[in-house]
Amino acid sequence: MTEVLEKETFSFQTEVGQLLEIVAGSLYSNREVFLRELVSNASDACDKRRYAALTDSSLAPEGAFAITLTADKKTLSISDNGIGMSHADLLETLGTIAKSGTGAFIEALKAEEKDAPGLIGQFGVGFYSAFMVAENVEVLTRKAGEEAAWLWSSDGKGSFTIAPATRETAGTTVTLHLKKDASEFAEDARIRRIIKTYSEHISFPVKLGEETLNAAEALWTRPAKDISDDQYTEFYKHASHAFDTPWHVMHNKVEGTLNHTSLLFVPSVQPFDLFDAERKSHVKLYVNRVFISETTKDLIPAYLRFLRGVIDSQDLSLNVSREMLQTDPKLAKIKTQVTKKVLGELKKKADKAPKDYARFWGNFGAVLKEGLVEDPALRDRILEVCRFDSTGDEGLTSLAAYVERMKEGQEAIFYIAGEDAAKLAQSPHLEGFKAKGVEVLLLSDHVDEFWLQHIQEFEGKPLRSITRGAADLDAIKAEDKPAEEASEDADLSGLIAAIKAELGEAVKDVRPSKRLTDSPVCLIADEGDMDVNLERLLKRHGQLQEGMPRVLELNPSHALITGLAGRADNADDALLKDAAHLLFDQARIVEGETPKDPAAFAQRLARVMGRAL
Repeated sequence: MTEVLEKETFSFQTEVGQLLEIVAGSLYSNREVFLRELVSNASDACDKRRYAALTDSSLAPEGAFAITLTADKKTLSISDNGIGMSHADLLETLGTIAKSGTGAFIEALKAEEKDAPGLIGQFGVGFYSAFMVAENVEVLTRKAGEEAAWLWSSDGKGSFTIAPATRETAGTTVTLHLKKDASEFAEDARIRRIIKTYSEHISFPVKLGEETLNAAEALWTRPAKDISDDQYTEFYKHASHAFDTPWHVMHNKVEGTLNHTSLLFVPSVQPFDLFDAERKSHVKLYVNRVFISETTKDLIPAYLRFLRGVIDSQDLSLNVSREMLQTDPKLAKIKTQVTKKVLGELKKKADKAPKDYARFWGNFGAVLKEGLVEDPALRDRILEVCRFDSTGDEGLTSLAAYVERMKEGQEAIFYIAGEDAAKLAQSPHLEGFKAKGVEVLLLSDHVDEFWLQHIQEFEGKPLRSITRGAADLDAIKAEDKPAEEASEDADLSGLIAAIKAELGEAVKDVRPSKRLTDSPVCLIADEGDMDVNLERLLKRHGQLQEGMPRVLELNPSHALITGLAGRADNADDALLKDAAHLLFDQARIVEGETPKDPAAFAQRLARVMGRAL
């Protein structure tokens, strides 16, 4: 053990402590993945130092980059000559789980231990997998360009120490003091098999003594025909620190005026930071196989931020800062080419394997639809790969498929927007459309209201919300159904006048409904007013203080409404007054809102129920 001068003791972030309790147990069915994670971290450190040395030659190592493994009967060490860590880096990197350290994450781990490898991969905590096989872990490190070295040490039971130490060169050595039941991981033959299985694609030499265990070449530079599915999967896990199997792999080489190679993966599970406000890309940029950055702005559009992998170009300059690189017009061209290729691949999957594509859409559809707002130039291509829930029997549908199924006389693409597709499917607003067999799209992602402000029609058919404006369904012919005899609806003029007088400015208007068949009432936005769901979203985010009064629609064939209409001649009817407020509150409740005056609602309900006894 390295001699220390002063030692500081720190407690792990609460979530780290809980995580380590799970990891130290039988979390993984295959414990050997710890070595993949530590070798992958060492590779990243070498990448970062190689980039830093481009602009500061004093940061370059004396020899070639390499990752060296050393083992004896009780310990295993993984050493690199990468960027190294400072005291602050150790605290930030090995004491917390960054932004992902949440109680919800830990609860998910406890509840779903069989899926825990995938969860741990999503949250980028692979280093802690070392405690599956080690009773104590030491990290000896010195940051490139600094003289100070540090020794981090922990038994994984709630705390860790950091002390000044000595290291002749920059880099990091992780030493595992192995548990008794993990002594196999100190055997040379076992180490060779693990590296060959998991780390063959690492682009730096991984050595055991003087023996190099891997091919040490960038996987993306090899022809796709020479790469197996297993090799792609292991590279994906290395590049993204994930544990899931990629849903789709895209390996493309573009040659011409601007050369670049891309190896991109679509995960099979949502990365933990998918909806982070910063919306960072995690596709790594390389120039001539030299790592530049993992978060290069404008390399990948924000609406494709679920992608993982690498893009490598021979035609970008190494002798520029990251900030200058981001304004390079060549980078913008690469971005466009890659984006078109990805959208093309997604379209193929959507057309050829719709059930499999539904898995992708469930994970990333809400993110992809952001492009309908942010990328007008590619809006049509994005819309081609968009899929939507609907009241039809076909599952997810494209807009093109919806248009093909439109009824005779139907002139618009109808939709209803809200927060839950299952609840939307039960909305009373759908009743008249269901009776006519008219399909309605169920839009339940927050982004839906915003792209709808930019796309008002598709193939000449306007997109129309069924919760706004009049629902004139008379022109639509219901297929395979006998012609319906026109029924005489009750005269609601007196009832409407009475309700208007009682509710006053609480409603914009009261009128008979053509969209209701079973429910007595519903609330809609008037033609030209803001749609109900958009108003709800804006109010929630503080961008709208007070909503506009809505239109209350009455079902002229409902027994309750016809019964009330028969009492409308008596302007002083107490029941009629209570009923007006109760109908209004009922319509609000169906929309997921609460009565504006809950106490008054309860009193009126009690009075009406009392009269019924």
